[in-house]
Amino acid sequence: MADIARRPEHRYGNRPTMKDVAARAGVGLKTVSRVVNGEPGVTPDTERRVQEAIESLGFRRNDSARVLRKGRTASVGLVLEDLADPFYGPLSRAVEEVARAHGALLINGSSAEDPEREQELALALCARRVDGLIVIPAGGDHRYLEPEMRAGVATVFVDRPAGRIEADTVLSDSFGGARAGVAHLIAHGHRRIGFIGDSPRIHTATERLRGYRAAMEDAGLDVAEGWVSLGPTDPERVAAAVEAMLSGPEPVTALFAGNNRVTVTAVRVLAGRERPVALVGFDDIELADLLGITVIAQDAAALGRTAAQRLFRRLDGVAGAPETTVLATRLIARGSGEIAPPA
Repeated sequence: MADIARRPEHRYGNRPTMKDVAARAGVGLKTVSRVVNGEPGVTPDTERRVQEAIESLGFRRNDSARVLRKGRTASVGLVLEDLADPFYGPLSRAVEEVARAHGALLINGSSAEDPEREQELALALCARRVDGLIVIPAGGDHRYLEPEMRAGVATVFVDRPAGRIEADTVLSDSFGGARAGVAHLIAHGHRRIGFIGDSPRIHTATERLRGYRAAMEDAGLDVAEGWVSLGPTDPERVAAAVEAMLSGPEPVTALFAGNNRVTVTAVRVLAGRERPVALVGFDDIELADLLGITVIAQDAAALGRTAAQRLFRRLDGVAGAPETTVLATRLIARGSGEIAPPA
């Protein structure tokens, strides 16, 4: 107990200052400032004493004053839908790599698909003086960001467009990708094709549904009321939708899954059925190549990289009207989308 009592007490929250470093090294504040900022005018012996004091105290430079002088924090914010979603891993990493190449720190958080939480998080990042924002929107009204954008916060929306404001946007071709995926099923003989997607308030869900309907119309095929299901992507809801579409006197012979979470649940449901059902999913998923799942793949890393590059071009002073970039998707045939309908 005596040994424990003699240990130095850490006072959390009381960080050492330049005054502490100056006192420990026996020099003036200006000398410490010169060493910390790499400025000339300090003898090698004095610099060594200051560096030893810095190391001993665990001093770290407070960049707040530099921020006030330069007007930039060298940090950007990323508002994601769900940090746990595998789709956002490569997107976030790509943003981080571009930020790092520009000497900036990335701060990210999740909206959990809640518009109020998105607004709260975005404004909290702005309050911390990030130089720019990349937002995957959960809501449909982003006028709350207009004052921040007017104040100089560069803002780019990715995966989905902004609502009720004009802003730079980077999207995947959800409409074209879904249209191609459904056309692929039609080309393999399917006429009764079900569509299961995300909530109808989400831009990507409605665009993919639009692509599904366009492909069916192109082929002269009607869409029965029970062949379309939009809503939350929790396994219970999606599994029930799959079972409903596969039931009845004229069940669907193929499914188009509107995103990776829907695809995963659909694979689980279909694995327990004797009659094979064709499946094409939007978004690639882990092990899809081993499981033989045909997908419409979008390049999440390219989305993040393109959005971040656009953001830093704006921060570097490139002006002009907001631009929208749409990245192509690609169909990867692995077997599940090539299953023919029952004879």
